[in-house]
Amino acid sequence: MTVAKTCVEHGKKNGLYVALGASIIVVFQAFIAIILAKYIFDNPFVRNILLRTGLVIFIFLTIYFYVKARSRSHIESHSKKANSNSIFKGMLVAVLNVFPIPFFVAIGAALNVAGNVEYHWSLMLVFVLGASLGTFTTLYFYVFSFWKIEDKTTLFTRYSNYFMAGLMLILVIITLVRIFYY
Repeated sequence: MTVAKTCVEHGKKNGLYVALGASIIVVFQAFIAIILAKYIFDNPFVRNILLRTGLVIFIFLTIYFYVKARSRSHIESHSKKANSNSIFKGMLVAVLNVFPIPFFVAIGAALNVAGNVEYHWSLMLVFVLGASLGTFTTLYFYVFSFWKIEDKTTLFTRYSNYFMAGLMLILVIITLVRIFYY
């Protein structure tokens, strides 16, 4: 959503910069996930802490998007000039996103990327690069898609923060259910 919204408000090139920033962070998230996969699966305490941390982040993001949606009563006109702040915006959003690490832990464990006894660095490198390039490709598709419908952005821009707030609220509820019933 951040990539799409950046494309709408700041142009295609800034959307690509956000995608690049997010992909850079995915490299680190995938690498950390592979290294920690075995430890996380073997330790229910760590799994519980991750769920609680995710809950706090989801609550914060729900409030943030709702407040931002309420305070924005009109469509703002922004410069379409590309700048490096978009890379940092992509990196920040990717750091706040708690989904990739558990996802990469599960995928890495299923593929046994880290190996049983010792780490297989070549497999880990291929996995990390694949995760990052896959993220960039997907986000680039968002940039391309929103560039094609650029003339129909008023509705999207007006309601995207409400959508994000609702999505975060759903994730808060799901996380609460996972904490108390699993």
